[in-house]
Amino acid sequence: MSDRKNPPAFLIRLIEPVAFAMSGRRIMPVWATVHHTGRKSGRVLHTPIAVVPARDAGTVIIGLPWGLDTNWARNVVAAGGATLSWKGRDVWVTDPRILKAPEAAPLAKAPYDRIVRRMPGALVLRLE
Repeated sequence: MSDRKNPPAFLIRLIEPVAFAMSGRRIMPVWATVHHTGRKSGRVLHTPIAVVPARDAGTVIIGLPWGLDTNWARNVVAAGGATLSWKGRDVWVTDPRILKAPEAAPLAKAPYDRIVRRMPGALVLRLE
């Protein structure tokens, strides 16, 4: 889908503990943790992500800066949804769609739409 490369391993090791510490907290509404199941392994996995403010309150947008073929996003699509620890609570999100930037950007609030437009795309979900 995308020719973007994954982030360097050293960067993941550096940022991941901080991202997990901030994600899902009420005081950090932009950070969340997506709980998903591996397509091949069947293992329950947890990935810290940044939520992009959406124009529609029932929509969740997660930018995909590392490409449309990001494994955790493909896991969520394959499962048909996931649990999101966000704003101090767990919510179920469904109807996952990976959209290219031109399709995803109009769903985001300004000025975040410009940020999404610069990414390869985004994972768009519905809040249950």
